[in-house]
Amino acid sequence: MDDPIKQIAERLRGLREVLELTTEEVARDCRISLAEYEQAESGTADISVSMLQQIARHYNVALDTLMFGEEPKMSTYFLTRAGHGVSVERTSAYKYQSLAAGFRNRKADPFVVTVEPKSDDTPMHLNSHAGQEFNVVISGRMCLRIGDKELILNQGDSIYFDSLQPHGMRALDNQTVQFLAIIM
Repeated sequence: MDDPIKQIAERLRGLREVLELTTEEVARDCRISLAEYEQAESGTADISVSMLQQIARHYNVALDTLMFGEEPKMSTYFLTRAGHGVSVERTSAYKYQSLAAGFRNRKADPFVVTVEPKSDDTPMHLNSHAGQEFNVVISGRMCLRIGDKELILNQGDSIYFDSLQPHGMRALDNQTVQFLAIIM
């Protein structure tokens, strides 16, 4: 199975089955709509990192286990060399590269996120999750929507926000944008 979304969906289903839970129980426990969870578990829709993080935190499993199928092993430090982080391409427009995939019991999840440009009429997908998030643009420009506010971030700009607020991003100037996202 080469499709990363299908692989993640299979791991979600496996976790639920091991815990002997129904889809309704997982959706309720993790405060996700039943339809959204069922789509994620079926592998028919994109699965947000924020949803995976909610599920991982609630059931006390490593986010890496759901995203990459690997258990973190390091507890003192974990070094990620440039370009060598464990990555998952959720869709052709989104790629997440974990910078701490091998570190156990971490308090934050740092990723280099690469977003490919889409047409301006494509609706921005918003998600929300408990906690806070920090983003800094590495290259390119992006529009970040938080609630009803749209902010333009240029290379070097950063933002820290309450991730319970619905948020999403879009690459600008028909160029790929890359940013560091730290989800806490």
